[in-house]
Amino acid sequence: MDSINSLFLLSGFLLALSILASRLSSMAGVPLLLIFLGLGMLAGEEGLLGIQFDDYSLAFLIGHLALAMILLDGGLRTRLKTFRVGFRPALSLATLGVFITSGLVGLFAMWLFDLSLVQGLLVGAIVGSTDAAAVFSMLSGRGVNLNERVGATLEIESGTNDPMAIFLTLMLVEVLVGEIGGVGETLLFLVQQFGLGIALGVGIGWLSARLLSWLDLAPGLYSLLALGLGFCVFGLTSALGGSGFLAIYLTGLMIGNRPGRHLTFILPVHDGLAWLSQIGLFLVLGLLVTPSEMLDFALPALLVALALIFIARPLAVLVAVKPFFKFRWREIGFIAWVGLRGAVPIVLAIFPVIGGVENASLYFNVAFAVVLLSLLIQGGSLPWMARRMKVELPPSVTPNRRGPLGILPENDYEMFVYEVENADLEDVPIRLLRFPSGALISALFREHAMLHPKGSTRLRLGDVICVIGRTDDLPALNRLFNGDAKLKRERAFFGTFTFDGDARMRDIADAYGLTLSPGEQDMTLAEFISLRVGGHPVVGDDVDWHGIHWVVSEMDGNKVTRVGLRLY
Repeated sequence: MDSINSLFLLSGFLLALSILASRLSSMAGVPLLLIFLGLGMLAGEEGLLGIQFDDYSLAFLIGHLALAMILLDGGLRTRLKTFRVGFRPALSLATLGVFITSGLVGLFAMWLFDLSLVQGLLVGAIVGSTDAAAVFSMLSGRGVNLNERVGATLEIESGTNDPMAIFLTLMLVEVLVGEIGGVGETLLFLVQQFGLGIALGVGIGWLSARLLSWLDLAPGLYSLLALGLGFCVFGLTSALGGSGFLAIYLTGLMIGNRPGRHLTFILPVHDGLAWLSQIGLFLVLGLLVTPSEMLDFALPALLVALALIFIARPLAVLVAVKPFFKFRWREIGFIAWVGLRGAVPIVLAIFPVIGGVENASLYFNVAFAVVLLSLLIQGGSLPWMARRMKVELPPSVTPNRRGPLGILPENDYEMFVYEVENADLEDVPIRLLRFPSGALISALFREHAMLHPKGSTRLRLGDVICVIGRTDDLPALNRLFNGDAKLKRERAFFGTFTFDGDARMRDIADAYGLTLSPGEQDMTLAEFISLRVGGHPVVGDDVDWHGIHWVVSEMDGNKVTRVGLRLY
């Protein structure tokens, strides 16, 4: 068989096997990215297929392309409203946090491997940043619904911390090969990385978003244009000395937060591209490693990983977040635990190989081992840790399927598909449902047959209902079709009784016989909760007051609109 056919056969086989093996992730609780890495190693020169692959330059190129697509997709799915609670702590972690983590791990590696200070710090710089591919995959793929403050901080941190890690790695590599510039030149490089990345990412991203919403293209072309524009931003920013990774993430952020029909066609395609990038990237990196070489570094790399997970990352989070921002200790603990390492450290570990640094294999193998252990230890325990630290929200009801009708350019009507799971709706006529004023039932399916719904039509459990409405109608529709099991979980978390956020604290205190301080007499419940959590409340925040848990259950922007009362 000639080489091109072999390439198609092997790549297709590995891709299909990776997707099929992903079922193990949900069945056995194994992190998905770890499966992709493992399959790459099994297919490598010391594995079952014996594929010889040691082209670091090609792996470096594939790594950049894949990470660019992953970050573009991550930006597309990040909502700007989450920046109100997550941007400042995430930026602190992406700069000061990476610096502290790299320094602590570097000093430990210097002692452990008997390296010089610069060599040890290079090990720390390579493994110092969290990985967007790992974080996005774990948070979305493991069914963990985090509160907005924690989830936004982790997502934004992973999308913005690459410039600092790249800066530290390149600077230390240049020191080792004797090509380092002066202090001013080094600081200018850091400013360029962040400054150009932000300026070009936001600027060109803003223009790209408006172009995509204005153009009238064939559905399949929107996603290709978004990808092309993202790659242009990545290449231009990198050529000018900025961080292409930061720029393409911000470009995706600008595009994804511009309402319009273009998002209907972009998001599903880019979801597939992101998965393809993750699979391809981790397979290639798995092929690149030689297990027997990595085993030589296994024990010291284990110690480096443990120092990173249990000492360096927690201290970095403690220093970079706790003194400056209103995070609870359990939120700090969870953010410290989810310092996931993934493809970025392995790609950064290729820099010393390409640069001809002495003992380059040490950096690569240690980085690979640290990534494996991080995915196994931190990634494997993420759902358990979220429950343990009480940062997880109960799963909310969402439509089984949804899609815009393409009628209006903005704030378009959508089709929401629900299955009737709420026992309270059994045998209830449609005319008695408390529907949002702008929504209506367009079709009803029962036992695979379509019925024409009328006001007198009585619902049955298992009915599938197609509702036409807008995004603003979703909270009311979700509550209406909430199943009994999910209702019980929500009531256990938020409490059986709920209060309006505008309720006066004086009235609540009188009704329950509670004591208020003079300054709290004229507050609303929303203002009281916001004060107690230190500003920027999110759904799931709870305040223990007089033995009662007051839990934020609904928000409208920055305002608390509903608060649950939980007695335990």
